[in-house]
Amino acid sequence: MASCHYITREGYLALDRELKYLWKEERPKVTQAVSEAAAMGDRSENAEYIYGKRRLREIDRRVRFLSKRLDQLTIVDPNPMQEGRIFFGAWVTLLDDEGNEKVYRIVGADEFDPKKNWISINSPVARSLIGHKVDDEITVMTPNGQVYYTVLGIRYYE
Repeated sequence: MASCHYITREGYLALDRELKYLWKEERPKVTQAVSEAAAMGDRSENAEYIYGKRRLREIDRRVRFLSKRLDQLTIVDPNPMQEGRIFFGAWVTLLDDEGNEKVYRIVGADEFDPKKNWISINSPVARSLIGHKVDDEITVMTPNGQVYYTVLGIRYYE
């Protein structure tokens, strides 16, 4: 899924919470429901049993993925030495060439969220921003051509 093994502390904790929820709460509930459905008799036409088994497979697949992925990830906390420059985990305020302000947060591939304007470190915008400082002008190659941005602000804490 992701080539980058970096993640913010919040992202790591969110994945860890999901793993614990699936393993300690969701899986036992579904297992109990499957046991009750199996006790009803004929399993071949028992929709609750069939659905429950399918849901268990989905949960187990996600648990395996999260367990392996959490072992591979490296938590990156902001470093005071980074202040003034754009690095992983930064919220960056940009001004595009049409005068619109945009705020992005550079995060790991496991936690990017377009609704929150969290972009993956692997994205063209993030790659072009790394290492720059306030008032730098950035050019980003997009499928629609070049886009120009000016860095207005950088922060590491919300």
